[in-house]
Amino acid sequence: MRQILVYGDSLSWGIIPNTRERLPFHLRWPGVAEAEIIKAGHSVRIIEDCLNGRRTAWDDPFKAGRNGRTGIEQRIEMHSPLALVIVMLGTNDFQSIHPLAAWHSAQGLAALVAAIRQAPIEPGMTIPKILIVAPPPFSTPKGPIAPKFEGAGAKSKGLARAYREVAAELACDFVEAEAVTSTSTIDGVHLDVDQHVTLGAAIARRVLDILA
Repeated sequence: MRQILVYGDSLSWGIIPNTRERLPFHLRWPGVAEAEIIKAGHSVRIIEDCLNGRRTAWDDPFKAGRNGRTGIEQRIEMHSPLALVIVMLGTNDFQSIHPLAAWHSAQGLAALVAAIRQAPIEPGMTIPKILIVAPPPFSTPKGPIAPKFEGAGAKSKGLARAYREVAAELACDFVEAEAVTSTSTIDGVHLDVDQHVTLGAAIARRVLDILA
């Protein structure tokens, strides 16, 4: 059995827009992807390490532990051996508290890739491949989270292109979520259940190519 680690935020954790509830595993995109990969004949286990509010490489001034760069090496060590690490982050880099642009988020992503590759795994274990997923762009944030993401659309302009460039430079695989889905029609930031299903199927197809 090959293990795949998903390192993400609330879009992968499966938060139900405008609630604090969570979709069940089989409806979250990691669960959808696992089912599709198994159905295709591969023995895999997807491990979720997804935290609401996680950034690529910045701290949340209100909640501890949201810097995705901190402790990533230990997470890789903890879950090894890993065939693949899927990183889907970036959305929270554009919270209104941060004066960041797409370039900054891409540099945070590059720091994560470097950290994954230098994790202290056991001798004989292979360094996992990395699949970068650029999150879908914001629509208009609505509801309780609107103030948190005010101005996020403008600040994040060009994010997918910047992530694609990092993936090419660092020899990572890449999926652009916008190619298959938009963000939630309910809150403009997260994913509705049908979007989880669509994204999970698309990521599964890419993972099958990587595993082959």
